[in-house]
Amino acid sequence: MQRSTCSILNVLAAALVLAFGTRALAADPAPTEKTNKWETSAGLGFALATGNSESVLFTANFLTQHKDDKNEIRFGADGGYGEAKSASDPNASMEKNTAFVRGAAQYNRLFSEKLYGYVRAEGLYDEIADIDYRVTLSPGAGYYFIKNERTLLSAEVGPGYIFEKVGGDANDYATLRVAERFEFKLSKTARLFQAAEYLPEVTDFGNYIINGVLGLEADITKKMAVRLLLQDTYDNVPAPGRKCNDLKLTAGLQYKF
Repeated sequence: MQRSTCSILNVLAAALVLAFGTRALAADPAPTEKTNKWETSAGLGFALATGNSESVLFTANFLTQHKDDKNEIRFGADGGYGEAKSASDPNASMEKNTAFVRGAAQYNRLFSEKLYGYVRAEGLYDEIADIDYRVTLSPGAGYYFIKNERTLLSAEVGPGYIFEKVGGDANDYATLRVAERFEFKLSKTARLFQAAEYLPEVTDFGNYIINGVLGLEADITKKMAVRLLLQDTYDNVPAPGRKCNDLKLTAGLQYKF
């Protein structure tokens, strides 16, 4: 468990260092491009292994977002299903090792160029982690530390509430949400993005969840891109018999509408 904790913290710390290290690139910021259009993309991923082990994994994702002078709307969802078995046992059958669906929606109301208020809803189902459902609702305030055509860096904080059923037990509690998001255009055709959030229970800070994502996307054509995505969830109080850390690395193709 200690090694898992170090793993997620190292990933998030590295991403945060990279994010804040790009401040020099934003010393003379250009105005952010304004658009009234919706930007939408959907992706599929597939992995197959054979030999000493046999496994198959399917993933899918969807993202749509809209920005104008005063409003920002973002909705995304992703899921995955996978099975695996050991090829050393010819009688072994494929066993499910991945089965999850998650989604998040957020609305930001800008009070100035950089300051905004938000409302956010997240949902998660993960059969392998024994999470029947986890719904997180949170309002709060956010601020763009960097906001230009090449770089975005924002931080958010606010109260929240979690409804969940984990390990067969239903529970709900008040939480605090502290989050940040970073986006950086490496070139006209390549982008790096990263986000992290910390969700401790208000009355018991020993019960907390950390979600992190780090991704790289590169265009193949105007409509197609390839994406590499690292997702990490650390639940300090997991379901009985489950590990605290869940790390997923996926690759796939994205189509832009």
